[in-house]
Amino acid sequence: MSQALLTELTGKLNKAIAGKDILLSLWDVTGNTLIAIAGQQGLTINRDKDTIEVTSKDTQGGWKENVVGMKEWSIDNDGVYVRDHDSHKLLATLFDGDDPVLIKVTNQKTQTDMFGGLALLTSYPIEAPYDDAVTYSISLTGTGALVDLEDAPIPPVA
Repeated sequence: MSQALLTELTGKLNKAIAGKDILLSLWDVTGNTLIAIAGQQGLTINRDKDTIEVTSKDTQGGWKENVVGMKEWSIDNDGVYVRDHDSHKLLATLFDGDDPVLIKVTNQKTQTDMFGGLALLTSYPIEAPYDDAVTYSISLTGTGALVDLEDAPIPPVA
């Protein structure tokens, strides 16, 4: 293999992100402690936009016309259920209540904050199959913007 090809391929690999390095964390109810959810295995960050149909009788060619509406985000997370961990105690409290929670998605390998936002815990099932580990899954629905923390300007310290 040529050195140029090796350098090109290695450069691409160094930019790739392994899913195992990405963690979802929640701020506790005091806002003082960031807690990574114990047992994490899967994480999906959903970002969607509504479309609004604006087709009228005089639209040409029989094609529907649309404009972009509001944006929304949500997070789905699952893994092995660790009932006695502070993160699952916090999830139970959040599910029983109606308060939003501040979330942060972090790359633990590079110690880089990726995303943050305020969300509502809308689903927290626990599954106990006959032949496998007890697992959890959660659904968080964002309220307001999902902030890209890698691109967000950091205000100067006064």
